[in-house]
Amino acid sequence: MTTEILISLITLIVLEIVLGIDNIIFISILSDKLPAEKRKKARLVGLSLALVTRLILLAGISWIMKLDKTLFTVSGIDFSGKDLILIVGGLFLLYKSNKEIFEKTEDEHPEKPFIYKSFSKIIGQIIILDLVFSIDSIITAVGLVDELWVMYTAVIVSISIMMMVAGAISDFISKHPSLKILALCFLMMIGITLIAEGLAFHIPKQYIYFSMAFSFLVNVIQIRKTAK
Repeated sequence: MTTEILISLITLIVLEIVLGIDNIIFISILSDKLPAEKRKKARLVGLSLALVTRLILLAGISWIMKLDKTLFTVSGIDFSGKDLILIVGGLFLLYKSNKEIFEKTEDEHPEKPFIYKSFSKIIGQIIILDLVFSIDSIITAVGLVDELWVMYTAVIVSISIMMMVAGAISDFISKHPSLKILALCFLMMIGITLIAEGLAFHIPKQYIYFSMAFSFLVNVIQIRKTAK
């Protein structure tokens, strides 16, 4: 354990948590479709699956590295396995986010009872997104450090922290409908970013995180003003 490795470990843990916030938001929104007594279980199962997925992908790290190899070219754009996964995941995020926003703004009526989704259906959707977020997370880890044990440690620590805060984040989003819509808009933005990445158009992450942080700050100020 050298100072350089320690710094890399801490940096990777922070990055994994930042990348995992998207996952937490999506899991929180999906778990709200379940009865109250099953929501915590869904969050824990979802994040546990995210941990298992990341560890399995790390174990097959040589296969992950091959995902960056070009499979075919269309109109001068090279497509790799990673690109295809990002594009499909981005389209899925756009579809789900738009569907959720429509249901919460246009398709909800006081006389219409809330219909709970099945636990297995929710977990199935979480698994799909876990795979997309895991690919991005693991490739980030591979690009940042060389030691496999550092990657394993960072993934385990980051997912453990996410499990501890997932409940608080979920409750906070559930109590404030405007934050739920904002979170869904964030997911739409992430979906567009994933598609852009898959099409070899790289959007600097700091622009995405700054816009999200600014929008969240404005929303929190509005909530506090309304509360007063």
